Amino acid sequence: EVRVLDTREMQRLRSIKQLGTAHLVFPGCVHTRFDHSLGALHMAHRILESLQLNGYAIAPEEAQLVRLATLVHDVTHIPYGHTFEDERQIFPRHDAGPRLEHFLGIQSELGRVLAASGYLDGVKAILTGRPPAPWMGQIVSSTIDADLLDYLRRDSFFAGLRMNYDDRVLSYFIKEDGQLLINMVKHGLDRPDARTEVIHLLRMRYVLTERLYLHHAKIAAGAMISKAVELHTKHTGLREEALYGLGDQTFLDLLARLPGPGIIQQLIEGVIERRLYKRAYVLSGDTLGPERDAFIARYGGQSAAREELEEQIARKARLKPGQVIVYCPKASFFKEVHVPVRSRHGVGPLLELDQSGEVAAMARQYEGL
Repeated sequence: EVRVLDTREMQRLRSIKQLGTAHLVFPGCVHTRFDHSLGALHMAHRILESLQLNGYAIAPEEAQLVRLATLVHDVTHIPYGHTFEDERQIFPRHDAGPRLEHFLGIQSELGRVLAASGYLDGVKAILTGRPPAPWMGQIVSSTIDADLLDYLRRDSFFAGLRMNYDDRVLSYFIKEDGQLLINMVKHGLDRPDARTEVIHLLRMRYVLTERLYLHHAKIAAGAMISKAVELHTKHTGLREEALYGLGDQTFLDLLARLPGPGIIQQLIEGVIERRLYKRAYVLSGDTLGPERDAFIARYGGQSAAREELEEQIARKARLKPGQVIVYCPKASFFKEVHVPVRSRHGVGPLLELDQSGEVAAMARQYEGL
């Protein structure tokens, strides 16, 4: 694991902030993907330890594979990647094949270290959704997993939000038919304490999304960076591969240095100097009602209709191209409510087995964000 950490691919994560532009709103949010990778490894270790304490046999090779996959799960991230991969969809997602091969292929230092240890193929299998056993992949990336258990605490702490969860939740993990579950039953009776702690995790996730991940100033800064990247791909032929070796600052420097329309430099300088675009008009999911999905399909992602709308608004407002940005994120999906649990009613997603309606109400609120 130390040899993995010392590779140039993993060390690059020290220069990529976990929350992108959030530090422009919450100054403490300068923690990095490297920090998070170490924390996620620790949480994977805690989950594995808990499973063993609960009586489940885990071979040392299985535990090591899960630990390594967790440690490198973010290695393919590029600076501000979520902004223009998930929201504006300029480049494919960070876990898509070609980029994974660049960072984990045998030509990379990380790939060679993992190959020498005998774990390269297993790590790739887990990161591409083909784990040797489902529970192994579910510890790394699923609903309530090592990733979530680290970033809930880490992001809350550095944002100054006074939230935490009880480590007791780790003791609820079990394995059944090869799947990782949260056990919410004991001696045939439901465990209110387990249900309460899981719902507390969901509330933490909701609050972080509402206050931090979707903060309007963070979104504005991310949208400005995305617009600059989009303009560069058109005018200078900027390719995804040019970003693979960069950190946050070297990425912004590259965007400002490349030739192109002057608006690109204005956008990047605006982010660096915190002169951010302001909201002029907001449409919520509630406002759009049943037309929401059609609206997102038309104006979300890499949409010609969105670009045309931006240009049209700019002309009517007598602004320059690039001075108007239409930000249309994908619909929120609260995947954590689908965490598989065992209750006295059987095994299934929490959303389906929870009879109080509390989880369903939280899911509706989240998806309205």
